[in-house]
Amino acid sequence: MTYVVAFDDSPLSRAALGRAVAFSGATDESVVAVTAIPRDTETARERGWLGGSESFSVEQVAQNLTERVADADPGVEFAYRVVDKYAPRGRVSREVRELAVERDATVVFIGSDNAGRMVGGITSVGQNVSADDRYDVHIVRHVD
Repeated sequence: MTYVVAFDDSPLSRAALGRAVAFSGATDESVVAVTAIPRDTETARERGWLGGSESFSVEQVAQNLTERVADADPGVEFAYRVVDKYAPRGRVSREVRELAVERDATVVFIGSDNAGRMVGGITSVGQNVSADDRYDVHIVRHVD
């Protein structure tokens, strides 16, 4: 069984990764950080997934994210899927959900300030991932 973390290197996703690692120490579960990487230079730069002089490639973004995950904890695995530049949030969340199911997730950790709220009209990757009942969900809403 596995703890899966929806990871985009945002402060909340880093907090979710830290929480998953802390929980794994008590339960001996493995931890996998997962990301849907759009084929989009602008998105990669906006999210800080590429350094200033790095050319865009999915492989370079994946390498950079792998290193950031390893910096948080060297025992955490990183997995990703590639999505189209204009992929809607629903597509991104579907890829994250599928990675969670493939990894036999017992709990998915999501860093989101609006995932799981009972409010109509709010759409986020975290909200869509948290709706899947094949695994439990731990929502991290605060960085500290």
